[in-house]
Amino acid sequence: MSSQHPYLLARRLAHGAAIAAGYASLGLSLLITFEVVARKLFNFSLQGVDEIGGYVLAIGVSFSFAYALLHRAHTRVDVLLTRLPRMLQAPLNAIAILLLSAFSAFMLWRAVETLKETLEFGSLASTPLQTPLWIPQSLWVMGLGVFTVLTVLLAGRAVKLLVTGQLATLDREYGPRSTDDELDEARQDYGSGIATEQGRAGS
Repeated sequence: MSSQHPYLLARRLAHGAAIAAGYASLGLSLLITFEVVARKLFNFSLQGVDEIGGYVLAIGVSFSFAYALLHRAHTRVDVLLTRLPRMLQAPLNAIAILLLSAFSAFMLWRAVETLKETLEFGSLASTPLQTPLWIPQSLWVMGLGVFTVLTVLLAGRAVKLLVTGQLATLDREYGPRSTDDELDEARQDYGSGIATEQGRAGS
C-alpha cells in the first residue's frame, strides 16, 4: 500500500509483527545450528527442536501476513486485470480486498475457536516437550488478529475510495505491483543504503 496510508497505527503493528517474526526465525536458525553441531560432535540432542520449529513457522507466517499485505506481496493473478479499463479494475481491486478481509476474519474466528477448545481441555502436545498448546496458539491468534484488523481497515478505505470516485488512488494502493513499482522500491532501498553509508563515513 502507499507509504502515505492514513492508518499509521496498523502499519506500525504490521511492521512490528514482521520484525518479531524475523527475529524468531533467526533464533530458530541458531537453535537448529546448535542442534546439528551438538548431535555431530557430542552425540547430544535438545529434543523438540522440530516441534519448536513448527510453532515458529506457523506463528511467524501469521505475523507476516499483515506486512505482506501492506507491501502488496500477496500473490495476485493479474494476467487479465491489468488489461482492463480503470472503470473495471478499480471495482475488482475493491472486491479483492473485501474478500481478503472476509477470509482473514474467517481464519481468525476458526483460530479463536481452536484456542478455546485447547483451553477448555488443557491440551498438551503429544511430544516429549508436552507443550501446553495454548501458548503457541495464543501467539498464532495474535498474528491473525493484526492481519484481520488491517484488512478490515483497508477494505473500508477501498470502499470509500470507490464510492467517492477516486479510482486512480484505489488502483495505485490496491492493485497488483507492477514492474515499475518494484523498480521504484529497489531505487529507494538503494538510495537509503547509500545515505546510510555516507552518514557512517561522515561520522
